[in-house]
Amino acid sequence: MNLDRRITPVRPDLADERLRGTVEAERFATGQARRVIAPSAPVRRHPAPDAPLDTEALLGERVTVFDEHEGWAWGQLESDGYVGYFSAEALGPEDPPPTHRVSALRTFVYPGPNLKLPPLRHLSHGATVPVIGREKEWAVTGPTAFVFAAHLAPLDSRESDFVAVAERFVGTPYLWGGKTSLGLDCSGLIQLSLAAAGIAAPRDTDMQQQALGAPVELAPDLSGLRRGDIVFWKGHMGVMLDAERLLHANGHHMAVAIEPLREAEERIRLNSYGPVVAIKRLPALCA
Repeated sequence: MNLDRRITPVRPDLADERLRGTVEAERFATGQARRVIAPSAPVRRHPAPDAPLDTEALLGERVTVFDEHEGWAWGQLESDGYVGYFSAEALGPEDPPPTHRVSALRTFVYPGPNLKLPPLRHLSHGATVPVIGREKEWAVTGPTAFVFAAHLAPLDSRESDFVAVAERFVGTPYLWGGKTSLGLDCSGLIQLSLAAAGIAAPRDTDMQQQALGAPVELAPDLSGLRRGDIVFWKGHMGVMLDAERLLHANGHHMAVAIEPLREAEERIRLNSYGPVVAIKRLPALCA
């Protein structure tokens, strides 16, 4: 059986109990539910600080941990199923569950309801927090944790235009495996933007190409596209801002940028990922 190791919790010595009879491993474990308590947590391919960054988990995300050893936790993200190694210090108890998400590009957590206080940390778009009270314009998220309430939205709220969410990230530095407003990659940008619209998407480009939307016929001159169409290369992706302009996090600009699709297509085809391989359209997810 050809299992995708990115989203399958299996190692030679250990696997998820639910995979017993499907995979071979020395032992199986049910796992323990944890939650990300750091503003963001790198998810690495190996238990080492210099190991490749595969993705990032945001504050409030739920993780099933199957193993802990020497400061590293091996687990699986509930949101997109990604498996990897987390710093054990970045994970904490499952409760309390979050009630709100950060809807601004980023915001600060303060030790009190006063914008003049030195902030404790910043939170990126998509991070989730438990709101346990309110003091005027401030949401109380902990005993000494206050967030400007207008920067939060209830978990069940939905953005009407995921492309508009993606536009907020223009200028954000490119970071392979990144998924925050301080740095993110092409598929991370689309995943975050769709999540704000209530659409769960897998993490990587090839996964999103398979899972998202309906195919759009690829015209030789790249015509006939519209806002929200997602353009895929083998290893890269972006979203159409309108019929002609592409919005994408990319290594050429080392940032989230907007440029004419035809210019981007020629450069990418000749210098990096080859031709466009697919265009997918999601129904009624942008204005």
